[in-house]
Amino acid sequence: MFKHLRKWFVAHFLGHSRQRARLVSKDGRCNIEFGNVEVQSRFIFFVDIWTTVLDLKWRYKMTIFISTFLGSWFFFGLLWYAVAYIHKDLPEFHPSVNHTPCVENINGLTSAFLFSLETQVTIGYGFRCVTEQCGTAIFLLIFQSILGVIINSFMCGAILAKISRPKKRAKTITFSKNAVISKRGGKLCLLIRVVNLRKSLLIGSHIYGKLLRTTVTPEGETIILDQININFVVDAGNENLFFISPLTIYHVIDQNSPFFHMAAETLPQQDFELVVFLDGTVESTSATCQVRTSYVPEEVLWGYRFAPMVSKTKEGKYRVDFHNFSKTVEVETPHCALCLYNEKDTRARMKRGYDNPNFNLSEVNETDDTKM
Repeated sequence: MFKHLRKWFVAHFLGHSRQRARLVSKDGRCNIEFGNVEVQSRFIFFVDIWTTVLDLKWRYKMTIFISTFLGSWFFFGLLWYAVAYIHKDLPEFHPSVNHTPCVENINGLTSAFLFSLETQVTIGYGFRCVTEQCGTAIFLLIFQSILGVIINSFMCGAILAKISRPKKRAKTITFSKNAVISKRGGKLCLLIRVVNLRKSLLIGSHIYGKLLRTTVTPEGETIILDQININFVVDAGNENLFFISPLTIYHVIDQNSPFFHMAAETLPQQDFELVVFLDGTVESTSATCQVRTSYVPEEVLWGYRFAPMVSKTKEGKYRVDFHNFSKTVEVETPHCALCLYNEKDTRARMKRGYDNPNFNLSEVNETDDTKM
């Protein structure tokens, strides 16, 4: 009881005072900022305007959406008002009865704005219309119609692309809160649980990991965020996962693993961040998406395994209990990978036996000492 209370106290009080900096948050966002970027480099974002608009937050995107349409309507409203003013179609010029205006029924700036709105969105109420009296009005009508189609296509396409981005599909892929280290198949493994909250599959799923830590080269160079590949597999491999039920992926801690020289006592003092990636193609839209999360040493539990969460009902259906998704159970586990492999080597030697190179076998002739 005291052991569990001590772990709870360390996790909730001391853990808050010592928060590690992490590159990737639990929900997959990257915690990085760029400083001292040259002014010329900032204009590159305007060259790739489509990606820039897609990456904007919704409040900025809707502000640009509304401002673009209102601005274009008002701008062409001013042009229509200028055409009517130059052609002396406004009531303040007291046109004659036989005067044919460029645009019928434009009496001021408000009516010019309404005509601009009707033209660009092709409402066509039939009260205001362009006559064949002046070519300037005809050219302006054609130009506004073409520009209006371009604006509609770009802005509506940006809204649709923002809604249908596969990033939202990635929100329905969830990783376990903690990673655990325990024996699996006679080997010491690091295990992580991942689940697909939708019934639709991810096609061609591939899972892998990166271990981020600070290393010092033999030349004395300090490399921050040095990346080391971490191979994650399930029992059927790490490609083309059948992602219909929760999966427990694992990394075998062998001599080639960066976790091989870590132990249960030294793990909390380590300085690393384990980033896990899951790539796949959305079945409904054929768009590629990536899900990612990260684990720091405090989130890796040594000597635990995940509680089972898939069962079979009496009706023959498979039931997934998400209450046990991140629930862990303490199990007996070697306190280091090196100890496990040394134990295996010792048992193998005992089965094989030992050879004594100084042992010589000599033949002895039997003699009959009994005399008849």
